[in-house]
Amino acid sequence: MTVSMLGLILKKRSGEAHTKTEIDFLVSGIMDGSIPDYQLSAWLMAACWRGMTLQETAYLTDAMCRSGEVLDLSDIGPLFGDKHSTGGVGDKTTLVFVPLLKAAGIPMAKLSGRGLGHTGGTIDKMEAIPGMIVDLPIQKFKEQLADIGMAIGGQTGELAPCDGKIYAMRDVTGTVQSIPLIAASVMSKKLAAGANLIILDVKCGKGAFMETLEDARDLAETMAKVGRILERPVLAVVTDMEQPLGMAVGHTLEVIEAIETLKGKGPADLNQLCMELGAVALVEAKLASNVDEAKAKLSQLIASGEALESFRLLIQKQGGDPRVIDDYSIMPQAKIKQDLFLDEALINDMHLPQGKSRYWIKQLDGKRVAEACKLMGAGRTKKGQSINLAVGVVLAAKVGDHVDAGARLATIYGDSQNDVDQARAKLIEAFTLSPEQVDSPRLIKAVIT
Repeated sequence: MTVSMLGLILKKRSGEAHTKTEIDFLVSGIMDGSIPDYQLSAWLMAACWRGMTLQETAYLTDAMCRSGEVLDLSDIGPLFGDKHSTGGVGDKTTLVFVPLLKAAGIPMAKLSGRGLGHTGGTIDKMEAIPGMIVDLPIQKFKEQLADIGMAIGGQTGELAPCDGKIYAMRDVTGTVQSIPLIAASVMSKKLAAGANLIILDVKCGKGAFMETLEDARDLAETMAKVGRILERPVLAVVTDMEQPLGMAVGHTLEVIEAIETLKGKGPADLNQLCMELGAVALVEAKLASNVDEAKAKLSQLIASGEALESFRLLIQKQGGDPRVIDDYSIMPQAKIKQDLFLDEALINDMHLPQGKSRYWIKQLDGKRVAEACKLMGAGRTKKGQSINLAVGVVLAAKVGDHVDAGARLATIYGDSQNDVDQARAKLIEAFTLSPEQVDSPRLIKAVIT
């Protein structure tokens, strides 16, 4: 039977599932330009409205993966891991996770993106390290993997190029929030990058794209099941992103926090996430018999300094200045450093009861923290825009922590007083305090293997 784009639109509009032949036709037409934008837009809206089956999603993932070059890393080694986060505020996990897992015996082939909107990008953070080369050509990427067993490079248009074409259309047609389309987008790039052990960190909350636990879990399970259909092991952890991860938000500040974590002095939530993600990966790779054994191994790699030296080697291999491990001042520095105190004026502004010596943080809106940083130039409003790597915010406390009257809530790093003042006003909006004790939230919401 002849396949046509109109037929695919009508079929999906009726809620019917596509065959592999039909999905291959769709992706081929997108790549050669034979499918016009208006028909692709109609199909995307139908798919967003009617949904897609797991098998359809797997067909689409595979076809998008094969739309460009697919890296074959089997000539380098039998196992390569790749970790992906769906994006969050203060998420510097990759900078800790890649050298830590390499030290634990899992080579890491990590392709990362730049930040857009309120979430930060790993590639931007890495550029805070002087000399760091992030745009690695595919051949250079493979050579580095063969040499030291790890690489972090920017996404390249040669891998899963169909995803870029589809995403550009989704972005302007109101079809971004479709779990099958998100799953196919993420998984096609991961599969094209050649990894055969994929670890996913799916964020949920106000600082993430998936705001509810239900949607985040659905996305995580969809990607894990698609991986199983395509015979690639996929592990997923659903994590809280109501508030920022760690204490630092901003590129230089986050690199510092990542290095401190590798030194064993990082924030508890960032360390916990790296341990959870790493433990399920080590068990899957049969490098540990259970999660507890895996966590003990990872903790020992940090305590011994092996994970930190692994990061030093990665920096050096990609042209960066390894002195950054011991001297943070060689990274971009903000001109102004200003503390935000819970003083009497702020207590009045927040309409908190007077006369209390202690308050608890009830909510900390990660998106507003990111917006405060963005007001100082830390984020982009459009692709390719330059950003300020030096500015940002370091929190002094998180949800569930107590703050005494007069104590510091956060420190703002900016390049002008006007920027700092604007960021301060936005940052205040991120905090909700209570005179009553508040429990700390659970970071790990679900583990899907």
